[in-house]
This record gives sequence, C-alpha cells and structure tokens, in this order.
Amino acid sequence: MKVVIIGANRGIGLGLVKQYLRHGWEVIAVCRSESEQLSSLQVDSELTILSGIDVTKEQDRQQLREALPSQIDQLIHNAGILRRDSLRMIDEKAVIEQFIVNALSPLQTIQQVYLKLKSGGKIGIITSRMGSIEDNTSGGMYGYRMSKAAVNMVGKGLAEDLKDTQLGVYLLHPGYVQTDMTGGQGYITVEQSSAGLYQKMQELSFSQTGTFWHTDGTQLSW
Repeated sequence: MKVVIIGANRGIGLGLVKQYLRHGWEVIAVCRSESEQLSSLQVDSELTILSGIDVTKEQDRQQLREALPSQIDQLIHNAGILRRDSLRMIDEKAVIEQFIVNALSPLQTIQQVYLKLKSGGKIGIITSRMGSIEDNTSGGMYGYRMSKAAVNMVGKGLAEDLKDTQLGVYLLHPGYVQTDMTGGQGYITVEQSSAGLYQKMQELSFSQTGTFWHTDGTQLSW
C-alpha cells in the first residue's frame, strides 16, 4: 500500500513516516528540505523522498502532482506553522502567513493531487483542536486558531465534494506534542502522537468522512 506524507522532514510528519514504514507501507515523503533523520530512513526501506517541494507555491504543487504515482491509498497533509500572538500583539503578516500555510495550501495541494488516489482512498489533514470554536476557553493565539478553523472547513468541504469519488477526508488533531513547533513542550511524544494518528487513519470508514478526531481516538467538536 502507498501513502504520501506532506511535511515529512521532522516532528509529527517524520513520526508518521516511521509509523507507516513500520507497518509495511510504501511511503512517499514530501518536504521542502530533507533532514538527516528522514534521509537515514531510506536505507533498506520502502521510502521515496521528494524534497524541494514548497506547497505554498503553485509550480511546486504541479511538480508534486507530476511526480506522484497513481493508485495512492492514503494522503496525509501535515505541513503547517505556528506564530504565537495575543490580543495585545497581533502581527497581520504572521496571521496571513498562517492562513496561507495552514489552510489555503492544503486545499490547493489536495486539489492538485486527489486524482492520484484510488477510489476508497483516504485523505488526512493534520489540524488542531485549537481550531475548535467550542473548545476555545483560553483565548489568544488568534492567527493559529483562525487558520486551523479555516482548514477544518476546508476538510469538511472536501469531504462533501469528493463523496462521488469515494475518497474519505478526515481532520486529525495530533495532541499537544513535544516538537520544535511547541518548543519541546507538550503532554505526549511524537511517537505516541503518530502511533495514534496512524491507528485512527486505519480505523476510519468512508461513512465518517468529514469528521474531526483526536489522536487518542475521541471525536472532537467543531
């Protein structure tokens, strides 16, 4: 079976590469720049690395589409950024940057490559419960929260638009993970998060397309 993982050079993306390889998948890892950790996984493994792909750029998205084989079973869009802010300090450029990377680019990338997936395939979008309106009880992080709420809407829209193709689309929260993005803070490790995400992707059925899930297996509110 084949999986494409976008944003695969470190953190959760790298953890997902390891999980899928461990379970015998053929993995196509997509990244802007190849890390030593990712490169080291190529030895005696079913791993192909497509580096130099910036999914915020139309030319690179087209290059990705041309490079991918057909009959892909799963696609995971993990690429994302976080820029911290508060009510007293909001940087317009940083907000827009997060919208482009976290919400618009997943839509544009999936638009380019979804025809490469086989009927009955699955698309996972790594989002965050910080994009849940109901779950927001602490405020702050305006740009990040807004961008993740937007990508949740992207995922729901794709789920509806792709029903005729029998492609399932799922919004996945990795948990509060100890990565570079969180400054090493978090409740769980990359290994724990990626293992939960892998398991959830395998469990979800087409009847659950357009739903929002935590890596611990529980469904999240919008």
